[in-house]
Parts: sequence; C-alpha cells; structure tokens
Amino acid sequence: MANNLTGLIPDLFAARDIVSRELTGFIPAVTLDPSAERAAVGEAIRIPIAPAAAAQDVVPGQLPPNTGDQNIGNTPFTIQKSRMVPFQWTGEEQKGVNNGPGYANIRRNQIAQAMRTLVNEMESDLGKLALNSSRAAGTAGTTPFATNLSDTAQVRKILSDNGAPLSELQCVIDTTAGANLRTLAQLTKANEAGTDELRAQGTLLELHGFKVRESAGVVTHAPGTGASYVTNGALTVGTTIIPVQTGTGTILAGDIITIGNYKYVVTSVLSGGSLAIGAPGLRENVATGATVTLAASFTANFAFSRSAILLATRAPALPQEGDMADDRITITDPRTGMAFEVSMYRQYKRVHYEIAAAWGCANIKPEHTALLLG
Repeated sequence: MANNLTGLIPDLFAARDIVSRELTGFIPAVTLDPSAERAAVGEAIRIPIAPAAAAQDVVPGQLPPNTGDQNIGNTPFTIQKSRMVPFQWTGEEQKGVNNGPGYANIRRNQIAQAMRTLVNEMESDLGKLALNSSRAAGTAGTTPFATNLSDTAQVRKILSDNGAPLSELQCVIDTTAGANLRTLAQLTKANEAGTDELRAQGTLLELHGFKVRESAGVVTHAPGTGASYVTNGALTVGTTIIPVQTGTGTILAGDIITIGNYKYVVTSVLSGGSLAIGAPGLRENVATGATVTLAASFTANFAFSRSAILLATRAPALPQEGDMADDRITITDPRTGMAFEVSMYRQYKRVHYEIAAAWGCANIKPEHTALLLG
C-alpha cells in the first residue's frame, strides 16, 4: 500500500503549530499516563491509593510485632471518549477551489480546526475535574488578583494543610483572572517583579510556588437552590458525610458550602438528608445546628499538585484485521502532548479525512486539589 499521507505531512505539522498556541493550560499542567494503551473505552484501570499510616510505640521483645497490615485502596480510571472530527472532498469541489485559495490551503486549515476542536474538548473535560476538589478559597463572583497576589497564597495553604506535594504546583485560571494578574502594578514593573517576562512577553509567572497558566477550559458553576440548612448532629474532624436538616432547596455536586471557618466542595448531591464533601473532610469539629451556607455562582479556577490530575490519550482502537482506511499517520502536538491520528479513506470520487483521539481524565487525589473561586 502506498504511503498516501506522506505528501500531507507538511500540512499536518503546520496545522499542529497553529493549534499548539491556543489557550490549553490544563493539558501541560497534568500527569500524562501511558497505561491507557491497554484499556478499551469504559474499561477501568485501577490506580492504587495507599492509606494513611498510624504510628505506634516501640516495645522491645523477642519477635517484631505482628502489625502493619493495610488495606490498599484504588481509584478507577477509564478512557471515557473516543472522538474524531471528519471532513471530506469530492473531485469537483477540489477542482473548484483550486481556482481560488487552493485545496491544500483549505485542507490545512481544516486539519487545524479539527485538532483545535479535540484539544478544546479535552481542556473542558479537565476543567470539570475542579468540581471534585477538597476545599475552596476566594469569593464566588469576585475575580482573583483584583488588587494583590494573595489569592494563590490561600489555595497553597489548603494544599499544604492537606499534605499535598508542593514540588509541582499548578494553577489554571480563566482569562479574566489572567487579565487582572497582568495588570497588577508589581508585575508590570520589572524592578518589582524581578523580570520583564510578563510585561514583555505576556506570559504568566510562578506565584507562591504555582505555575500559573490560562485556559479556555476553566468552567463556571451554577449552584443549587439550597437555603437555611444546618448540620444534623455533632461532627468531627475528617468527616466527609454531612447530615443536614431544616433547610429547603437543592445542594448539587460541585457546590461550595461554608461550615464554620472553611469552604468545602460538595462531591455528591444532597439526598436523604445528607451530602458528601471532598477528602480529607472537615477541618474542624462542628456542633449540631451549625449553619451551612451555599455560595453563589462561581468560576472554577483550579489549583492542584500535578500528580493529582491524570490524563491518558491514545489513538482510537482498530480491529485486529484493520479497517477501510487507505492510510493513517499519528502526530503529536509538542506543546500539549496530545496525539492525533489522521486517517484517509478513498471513496467513490470523494476522499474522506478523520482527525481522531481517545482519552480519559480523572482527579485521583481530591485532597491535593483546590478551587480558587472567581
């Protein structure tokens, strides 16, 4: 079989360079996992999670103590999507456009738009994982970095208190927060910022140990209608199931509730008089009848340790016997790491192209993630 896509490679590489400059802040910020190659769509990959360990006294004796058994938990991870963007041309259509802008130029732009569509969908999927976080900082409806840089310091405190690794902290914000960050006086003056990188190049800097990035995939969340709820019973530090009473309306997954001095992320909808919050649960003991306050709509800017967010990509699976494609080639976006499979199918007086990828993503360690409300 002739390698029909060889002549298309320059267009593919030109197209990927266009797409790699989109606002894709999540993909380079998360952990890319190659283990997805062995999993079908919807098939679970089990990621082992070690439990918290308890200390005990050292007691001398003839034999070492028969202690230390642990139950190793796991988080299921799946390839959730296998997606493609198609386009096709007839011979007459090609002949017609060659009298104008040219078939090759239009096809290059179609490839660029197809990759852009898939990357943006992946970014959106990653952005939704923010709603599985542990806790939140900031004020719903108020864009961060309006007057100073303290916002990232507060989400860093959440991650530090939760024991997250602090070596590869990431913070992905929307463009509104990014605009605030760029216009802060102390970052536009090179002598105060320590560099002119932000002012001269428009790139975001490291703040409080975070690599701050922008993304078009940062989501907004509309809360439930819940009001006047209070806790039902006394609750201790670490509790994740919160019984409530007396209130009315709904509390949804992804909502932010304030109990005492902390803002918690709701991870399961209020049902049967109880809701769940993200690990590691309550940060302080709570008396019965404590007020549960629901936050307003917010933008879910996302702070996390890189290892907490997992993304796996691969080409869509083919039958062992192959399919009807005349040829296919895989290219990798060097900026995001996403692999695209480009396939060509010859048909009757028509050629059909597909740009495709399969992927899955998960927040595998909620206690190492936090929301920065906007």
